[in-house]
Amino acid sequence: MAVKSASIRIEEEMLKKLAYVAEYEGRSVNSQVLVLIRKSVKAFEDANGTIGGSITPDLNVKPARK
Repeated sequence: MAVKSASIRIEEEMLKKLAYVAEYEGRSVNSQVLVLIRKSVKAFEDANGTIGGSITPDLNVKPARK
């Protein structure tokens, strides 16, 4: 499985709030974003059917270290 990166543009205040939530949950900002993405994909699939592919939204995939 290939792991890709994506950058986002986000207001500084929103990033600080996201970092606060992530720290509260014991996660990094990156991990918190992945949790939110998985929840969004799962909600979409629950409402509209499976998108397809081998990774499901409930699977916690960590990138392999090189």
